[in-house]
Amino acid sequence: MFFAELARGIEDIATMYKYNIILSNSDNNAEKELVVLNTLLGKQVDGIVYMGNKISDKVQEELTRSHTPIVLAGVLDTTDTIPSVNIDYKQSTYAVVSELLAKGHQHIAFLSDGHENTNTRAKYDGYVMALTEAKLTVNPDLVVELSGNNYNQGTLGWAQLADKQTKVEAIFASDDEIAIGALNAAQDAGVSVPNELEVITSNNTKITLMARPQLTTVVQPLYDIGAVAMRLLTKLLNKEELTSPHVTLPYTIQKRGTTK
Repeated sequence: MFFAELARGIEDIATMYKYNIILSNSDNNAEKELVVLNTLLGKQVDGIVYMGNKISDKVQEELTRSHTPIVLAGVLDTTDTIPSVNIDYKQSTYAVVSELLAKGHQHIAFLSDGHENTNTRAKYDGYVMALTEAKLTVNPDLVVELSGNNYNQGTLGWAQLADKQTKVEAIFASDDEIAIGALNAAQDAGVSVPNELEVITSNNTKITLMARPQLTTVVQPLYDIGAVAMRLLTKLLNKEELTSPHVTLPYTIQKRGTTK
């Protein structure tokens, strides 16, 4: 759902500027991703809008070396060399974790698909920044790195927290499916949400509204990220000057039933 909303914004602007879209999926597989990228470059496409959870070193190398215009949509480039459109993942996470701390919570878990994901790394930095400002140290038992960003991984994330028998007052999840998995697993274990546990996620895809209770979330303007990325690409294709190669769009926080 995350990428579908990004793609919708990309397609609408591409259509407006009379470009055809070739949509390719790598199934979050690093080797397949490289093959797909090289295939597109081999077909001499006019430009590429890259969406992904992370950029592997090999893909980064290919993107940097390519003479084809490329824009990143919803993913950070650690080298800061490729034009991109994102929100401030670090600041948004800092904001929601700070709100939890202001309520008196000191045991806040961070569930993610691992720091190889550049966006997750920025979110983790925001989590640490909020704890540090509150004069708290990071408890490693409350930081759970999972092997994916799906529902089942979220349930495993809650199981790992429960196994450690560490007090958990709130959870910040780097992905909506992880959040729903953890939410349901916690409620299945008899934990009352939000009375005993508050949960916040970070993408605001449509599934956040399907959870019961509905998930409090950082709201990323996914459609706009895709649309602005495609507009940046059209400027590159037309050799227009970019005001800034890196666009940071505003985020909001939508409070729903998983927080008090």
